[in-house]
Amino acid sequence: MKFAYQDLPAQAGTRKFASWMTMLLASLILAACGGGAGTTANQGPVATVDCDPNDPATISECGTVLVALTDANGDFVNYTIDVLSLKLETANGRIVETMPRKTRINFTDYVDLTELVTVASIPPATYVSGTISLDYTDAEIMVEVDDGAKDAVVTDLDGVALTQTELKIILSNRDRLIVTKGRPALLQLDFDLDASHTVDTVPTPATAMSEQFIIAEVAPVDEKDIRVRGPLVAVSPDEMTYAVAIRPFHDRIGDFGRMTVHVTDETDFEVNEIGYTGVDGLRALEIAGIGTPTVAKGTLNVAQREFTASIVLAGSSVPGIDRDAVIGNVIKREGNFLTVRGATIVPSDRRAHFHDDVVVEIGEDTKVFKDGDRTSDLSIRAISIGQRVTIRGNQPTPTTDAAAPQILFDATQGSVRMHVTHLSGIVNTVMPGQTDITLHSIDRRRAQIFDFSGTGQSAALDADPDNYEVATGNLTLANFASGKPIVARGFPAAFGAAPPDFTGRTVIDYTDVRSALGVGWGAEGTAAPFLSIGPDGLLLDNQNEDIDQRHYIKQGPVLIDLTALDSNTQIVPRETGRQAFYLKSAGSLRMYSDFDDFVNDLSMSLDGATTARSMHARGLYDAGTNVFTAYKIGVYLLEP
Repeated sequence: MKFAYQDLPAQAGTRKFASWMTMLLASLILAACGGGAGTTANQGPVATVDCDPNDPATISECGTVLVALTDANGDFVNYTIDVLSLKLETANGRIVETMPRKTRINFTDYVDLTELVTVASIPPATYVSGTISLDYTDAEIMVEVDDGAKDAVVTDLDGVALTQTELKIILSNRDRLIVTKGRPALLQLDFDLDASHTVDTVPTPATAMSEQFIIAEVAPVDEKDIRVRGPLVAVSPDEMTYAVAIRPFHDRIGDFGRMTVHVTDETDFEVNEIGYTGVDGLRALEIAGIGTPTVAKGTLNVAQREFTASIVLAGSSVPGIDRDAVIGNVIKREGNFLTVRGATIVPSDRRAHFHDDVVVEIGEDTKVFKDGDRTSDLSIRAISIGQRVTIRGNQPTPTTDAAAPQILFDATQGSVRMHVTHLSGIVNTVMPGQTDITLHSIDRRRAQIFDFSGTGQSAALDADPDNYEVATGNLTLANFASGKPIVARGFPAAFGAAPPDFTGRTVIDYTDVRSALGVGWGAEGTAAPFLSIGPDGLLLDNQNEDIDQRHYIKQGPVLIDLTALDSNTQIVPRETGRQAFYLKSAGSLRMYSDFDDFVNDLSMSLDGATTARSMHARGLYDAGTNVFTAYKIGVYLLEP
């Protein structure tokens, strides 16, 4: 398949949508090219024969490509497959492998994060194509059904279960990956699960029909925290840096390249379950020694390719090192027993796997840490309902069966790290320092699965999802936000301490809540999806008779039915910031950074013979004016 530079937004709707997922990984890796359709081709360097990535004597002549992975929000609770290979090819046929070995990826871990996958040394050159090999034979894929997890099988369009797939992407001459000596190239892979599958939850297992789509960004439109994992290689307290050998996800072996991590005086460290700050943390790393496992979360300065950590875990503080670990959300607490749902179990001696519910016992000797909080005397009382946690301890009866009954995990002599937790809901009332909401979800799991018993100072004061009290401090909302969507990030109140029920570190009201638009026109598509196409925007025909089950705007927790609106929806590009527009067809995918170029191509393509099968957009929606202001728009075309 041939592709120009491509990127696709998420899709809204009551069902899970079209799967571009597999090809997505492929193209993303390549699209770290520069420019896009409608731009002047960037003539990069020719391949350098002096560079051999396997020869230490010539490694200094090589260029570097940083490959990162992220995912948009979706309804899968687990989507784990193996990536076998990622190869790049120059115009003269030279092929370079960027992945030293296969790696196992759970895409659902990366809705709010980007993971640095590899830092590959490759010959300086203009790369024109690439091939990715994916393996579904040992996949762990689960969807949410009736507030629980159900196994799913990913199939092609003919209903045949996917096994190993190899996808080749040929880039247009406007969208090539330019790698130069001394200047790392950056490429982000964006897997949008919600826009990537059509899911049928009725059969057992559920089926997820996959259509190939690709999202590739050199300058990512969505900016997220980045996570860097790997064993320690070197520490430089004077330069406030340390270096790691990249091992992404939960890999225990392999070397995916080197990365320097910068720290500041405000960087929090947890080294072997002891807290430090700034240079003291670096010194603790130095004492821990070369080879110590590390995980860092922070931000990447794209222009400088410089990663700065806000929090660093090392040694036994890294999940799955020395002791087993459980990662998920607390949905119930009975005394010192926590029920953790959506749990990823990271054993100390086996690969990580998913188990929907895990019962964890904690005790007075359990250490408690909190992201961004340097308090050293936190007790287990701090752990309440909804809290996102990483728990380190021991799993007495190991199992890899996600459908097995609840299993017991012993953390009485272990530790718990509390992470920033995400809420979404509808505003009930706004008052100084507090907003009461109708709670819809916590970290994308429905509010109905959470048992808030015991969260209040008395039973009468237990958290009520119909009137969930969020302390906002100086984060003020307008009074007219009542009845509108809201998203908050922060921490639930300590168990037994509510009200308030939650303390928000950031609160985003409906004016800034990211929205997703998704509409489909059936297997045959439609010849006239828009009433008008022009430089001022697209006017969607909301009453088009070919519209299928996909016809929604998702604004935070709210689904808005496009076909029920009083007027047709106007889709316009935002005026500032990075943008991505693209057209996909069976044989090509063309990407634009200029809206005029995009709509000119779209208008010419919809010639009566070519139809539109689906459209996806991400941005902000104003329900009052029925205007969707987009930073990403993609249209899937069916050519004759």
